[in-house]
Amino acid sequence: MRNKLIITCLLSLCVAASGFLKAGNSKPFVIPELRQWQGADGMTTISAKSKVVYVNTELADVAEAMAEDYGLLFGKKLKTQAASKTAKGNIIMALTDDEELGDEGYCIEIGDAVAISANTPTGVYWATRTLLQILEQHEGVNLPKGTIRDWPDYEVRGFMIDCGRKYIPLDYLKAYSKIMAYYKMNTLQVHLNDNGFKQYFGNDWDKTYAAFRIESELFPELTAKDGFYGKDEFRQFQKDAAKIGVNIIPEIDVPAHSLAFTHFRKELGTEKYGMDHLDLYNPNVITFLDSLFTEYLEGDDPVFVGKQVHIGTDEYSNAEKETVEKFRAFTDHYIRFVEKFGKQACVWGALTHAQGETPVKSENVIMHCWYNGYANPTEMKKQGYKLISIPDGSVYIVPAAGYYYDYLNLSYLYHTWSPAVIGNQKFEPGDPAILGGMYAVWNDVAGNGISVDDIHHRCFPGLQAISTATWSPTYRAVPFEEFNHKRNLLSEAPGVNELGRFDGEPGSVVYTIDEVKPGKRYPHAEAGYDYSVSFHIDGVKEARGTMLFSNKDTEFYLSSPIDGRMAFVRDGYLNTFNYYVEQGKSADIRIECTNVATRLYVNGALKDELKRAKRWASEKTSYDYVPTLFFPLQQAGDFKSRITNLKVENFVSK
Repeated sequence: MRNKLIITCLLSLCVAASGFLKAGNSKPFVIPELRQWQGADGMTTISAKSKVVYVNTELADVAEAMAEDYGLLFGKKLKTQAASKTAKGNIIMALTDDEELGDEGYCIEIGDAVAISANTPTGVYWATRTLLQILEQHEGVNLPKGTIRDWPDYEVRGFMIDCGRKYIPLDYLKAYSKIMAYYKMNTLQVHLNDNGFKQYFGNDWDKTYAAFRIESELFPELTAKDGFYGKDEFRQFQKDAAKIGVNIIPEIDVPAHSLAFTHFRKELGTEKYGMDHLDLYNPNVITFLDSLFTEYLEGDDPVFVGKQVHIGTDEYSNAEKETVEKFRAFTDHYIRFVEKFGKQACVWGALTHAQGETPVKSENVIMHCWYNGYANPTEMKKQGYKLISIPDGSVYIVPAAGYYYDYLNLSYLYHTWSPAVIGNQKFEPGDPAILGGMYAVWNDVAGNGISVDDIHHRCFPGLQAISTATWSPTYRAVPFEEFNHKRNLLSEAPGVNELGRFDGEPGSVVYTIDEVKPGKRYPHAEAGYDYSVSFHIDGVKEARGTMLFSNKDTEFYLSSPIDGRMAFVRDGYLNTFNYYVEQGKSADIRIECTNVATRLYVNGALKDELKRAKRWASEKTSYDYVPTLFFPLQQAGDFKSRITNLKVENFVSK
């Protein structure tokens, strides 16, 4: 039962915005920006004696998460306590009833103690993200006194990641869900199947890369051989993400983008429109897909856990009217099919492209509006769809492809874009038809050397900007230049360092090992862009395949498995330097890496540079290959040479 006295006190602290005065401490920097702040005078100290106190039992897990995350950031886990009273320096959480805050809003009063109130555990959890970000900027100790009231404008604030064309390890998806939660992003769409473009594979559909990433027990041969998610681990991933406010939307993309299915059963495809198209005239397609969707939707504990399932339905040929009608019937069938299992259907917008007479259900259906030529947002609103704004020209990342964005335009997203802007159409802020906005990464050019590290390096800055644009796009007080500087001072999330960052000033040595011991495990996983790693080597003849260092996805070789040259492998891509470690000789080695190149220096001289370069798939078709490296530092290999004076510096020479 809620403690009425505590709630009354908290409500009195969280006064209405109209009563806010400009006084006291300036507004703390937080991503997304705080909607309302009333500054007071002085600071509140969070110490080892501070406790996280929860008034309502529903908040026990949130309190524990706050305590653990504080420990991950600052080295000392706080204690939690169920209580109706608090003391100086404690953090107290309570549920309240405040219509203005909605389901995700919160109030924080920072006085001698810190009082958090919200209508839901989710709102309280978002409040803890705000506190942790502020504490990061005050060494985990001090909080400026004042009152925060904050809530989002949009229900959906999300990211879509293409795992079909490139395998994205589940560990990374787990890490990214934590990052999203730290910035109050609440929707992660996992694109589970897709294929490359046949022009990069000799214009041969049989040779074109395609993958289906979720384990299938009904059709075992359908499951991708180069990386997939087991049913149990994917189910648990969704449940864990939900605990931190992140909804996972699994997507099976049909009837286009479906080469993985026609590789499995060729008779399901149509050569008329391309073998990445399922044959809508073949009744076996429906029989097969009904069985496949059922495998993940049925039962008391289905593989697809969340409330939404995405069925794709985009970019199918509209060359013939009869085919358009077949496509519309197909779309309607799978909207209703997933609804039978209690799920809400999500679709890619394609019904302007596929105009026809066959009705397609719109009530309670979510449409991702990505290109207005495929689905005119105004028209789709009239038809009754709920829209997610994901315009390709504004929020699509396609790494190293030469089209769309390689890195998003953060200034544009920060200053101009909001979910109300879909291509060349602009809706009124707060239009109830628009649920929110997302951004996406598409790995179109399969086999171009891009690693998961490269993808993350592109996605994380975009997340920080999109978080701001979808939480409160109409309110912006912090200049972009300040935002762009201060965003780099925040962690990705408590306990997460996918960027491989080290603390330290630019140009400084941030990590050293006097002598690297063979077989030893070290505390840092990797060094990310921009960095240099240098060491001295007393060379001994090494067997091919001898590693200096490795981690979960990268191996750095003193002697490559192929020809004995110095090399590295990440995400299955082998990149080789034109250099052999010389037996009986000493050398000073330096590796520098940016997001476009990896350089090897030997005794101060540039020995080799691996950089973005064209590769030819055919006489007329080329793509850019990217040989970049997050240097692994976690597990030393079984080498014989002596490695001393290893240094990591957080800059590279120009």
